[in-house]
Amino acid sequence: MELLAESLSILARWDVVLALLVGSVGGVLIGAIPGVGPAVAIAILLPATFSMDPIVGLTVLLGIYGSSMYGGAIPAILINTPGTAVNALTTYDGYPMTARGEPRRALSLAYSASFFGGVFSVICLILFAPVLARIAPLFGSREIFLAALLGIVLVVVAHRGQTLIAGALAGLGIFIQTIGLEPVKYSQRYTFEQPFLSGGIDLIVVVLGLFALSQAFILLTSVDETVRTTRLRGGLFQGLRELARHPRVAGVSASFGVVMGMIPGVGEFTAQFMSYTYAQRSSKRPEDFGHGSSEGLIAAETANNAVPAAAMVPLLALGIPGEALTAMMLSVFYVHNVVPGPGLFQNDMDFIVALYLALLILNVLVLAFLLIATRPLVQVVKIPNRFLGVCILTLSFVGVYSLRNSATDCLIAAGFGIFGYVLKRLSLPIVPIILGMVLGGIMEVKLRAGMARVREPFDFIDRPVAFILFCLILLVLGLHARRVWSEARDLKGAEEQLRHRPGRFGGLMARRMGALEKARLKTVRARHARRAK
Repeated sequence: MELLAESLSILARWDVVLALLVGSVGGVLIGAIPGVGPAVAIAILLPATFSMDPIVGLTVLLGIYGSSMYGGAIPAILINTPGTAVNALTTYDGYPMTARGEPRRALSLAYSASFFGGVFSVICLILFAPVLARIAPLFGSREIFLAALLGIVLVVVAHRGQTLIAGALAGLGIFIQTIGLEPVKYSQRYTFEQPFLSGGIDLIVVVLGLFALSQAFILLTSVDETVRTTRLRGGLFQGLRELARHPRVAGVSASFGVVMGMIPGVGEFTAQFMSYTYAQRSSKRPEDFGHGSSEGLIAAETANNAVPAAAMVPLLALGIPGEALTAMMLSVFYVHNVVPGPGLFQNDMDFIVALYLALLILNVLVLAFLLIATRPLVQVVKIPNRFLGVCILTLSFVGVYSLRNSATDCLIAAGFGIFGYVLKRLSLPIVPIILGMVLGGIMEVKLRAGMARVREPFDFIDRPVAFILFCLILLVLGLHARRVWSEARDLKGAEEQLRHRPGRFGGLMARRMGALEKARLKTVRARHARRAK
């Protein structure tokens, strides 16, 4: 009770309350505007949060992160355009409901499912906190190095169909992190005697360039479309009653979100598709999925809103971000000399509990705001793309310049913005670069500290946790190699059968066999294309 009282006293501060309101309302607005998304908003806001107290800055960023998914459901349901990338699955069943005249019901279901997923994950984290506090001290330098290495491996293999390019981009991120002063002997690395490279390339400059500036370039070069919104009728509370009729789908989907959120590099997309697939297979009406199924909408929205709180687990317990948004939040800790990891759970448990309670309150505030303000909020989707692009461009350069009052940083950010624009146009991933920069720095420091106690190679994994992590890395690599080999064999077999199909019988039978083999080859290629996405 004493711990809870201390945590509540932190949340009762006026600046924390203001951060809760700004984060919840701002996140919904940003999520409702297609083309912006939480990554862009957090990248722009990062420089401003450095002057805030850690709990205030993190509350704002977490509010943007979590509540943007609530807002992203609005355009996904009303105009068939997801506000954020993770709301893409919401369009499958949300928009068909709107098309048949049930937009209020769809929005109400999405809000209720999102609220359930968010609250469920926070409660799970509060219950797991004592367990994490006991496990975290078992992680020393070697264990944290192996955990960071496992994070990079998971991020790379998670990009199915783009594994090699994801690995190369993660390597590029690790290389960028090495530029500047070396952390032990302070010797120059890859600076080419250029003064502006001596201090290294700032993570925030890269983040703003790759996420915010590249998105601004895309918005400025895209064409504005006329958006027609649907008139809303009916009540917004019916979704809570309908959600209560599907407790199994909601519970399983939220559990998928919590588990997938805690695994680095997996995140919302995997959680959503696993939940959606489970809901469809276990449903009494699987034919309704994709045509306005309430179970499909519940599965998608519950899973993606259960992820943000769970994604904080590896960040808080080990200091290892699982994806780009938590990597940005890690910089807030570093600026204030607060080191996430085992020590945080031992020494600042009131801070951890306050953060969890802030997430709980954020979900309540967001639901209340949406129930009141959905009608005027719908108009946000009509903001022109080019106006948004100019706003993002201006705010990004202001943010970069305010870091060190350096015009050189603005040029570096612009360079990364162009690079990010090219990557996005080619549909290549950006996240491995950021995680490579963050995890590469952690790996270097921990490897040097760990090697001081190692005399033989096997000494590095002679402790239980280190050995388990090492086995997990081998297991992930082995499973990935097996999957790649299986898919390549499947595709090659289908192509071989098509190439050598028997033709001596001629006539109807040969044409029928050829058609079947072509259909099989088309199915295999379509499956590979879907996995690549």
